[in-house]
Amino acid sequence: MTFVQLIECRTSRLDEMNRLMDDWVEQTRGKRTATHTLVGKDRSDASHLVEVVEFASYEEAMRNSNLPETDKIFQRMVALCDETPTFTDLDVVRDERMAENTVRRFFEALETPGELPPLNDLLDEDIHSHDPVNPQDTIGLDNARSDYRMWRRGFDFTITVEDVLTHGDRACARWTWNATHHGDFLGIEPTGRRVSMTGMTLFRFTDDGKIAELWWQDDQLGLMQQLGALDELEQ
Repeated sequence: MTFVQLIECRTSRLDEMNRLMDDWVEQTRGKRTATHTLVGKDRSDASHLVEVVEFASYEEAMRNSNLPETDKIFQRMVALCDETPTFTDLDVVRDERMAENTVRRFFEALETPGELPPLNDLLDEDIHSHDPVNPQDTIGLDNARSDYRMWRRGFDFTITVEDVLTHGDRACARWTWNATHHGDFLGIEPTGRRVSMTGMTLFRFTDDGKIAELWWQDDQLGLMQQLGALDELEQ
């Protein structure tokens, strides 16, 4: 179970506190077990700092606390604070990763049987989609939907999302696409062949959480080879 520790303190020596945190990172390089840290400053009280430290489990947090460097840094931290820091230990019982959920919902919508969903709850009206295979970017929700319908007319497919990594207003997904070629695709008549393709997609989100921009990287050359479109060129 994910474990989070909140550390709160008051200090008028913010610059020194930042340098101390840099020292802490340097001294424990390769030893710390934290997976994510974040420091916030209270907007109504600039001396009030809150650090959020995430660990994979309580046990990993205890390993981190038992590092010899931890106690030394803590003592220096106390000296910089106006009062003794407080610690709150939290077992995470709910963790909603909004960007990751949107990415997964997007791929699920693309493979939905029947009519393509409107996608206006996922994509910004001014969506920009970049694909190195296309000479021009696809701009606008209607044009994006048109691209997706072209793929759906040509293939009956499923998409397996292997990994999703998120950071700020960006996310990156690694996926595997498995399909049956049942319709015309870029002038290639239906072959009935089972084909597959792997790729990665980078997402940028708007402030309200919709997808604003996409960058696609995939093995379309391998796909064309599987469809037999390169056979004549190889002879």
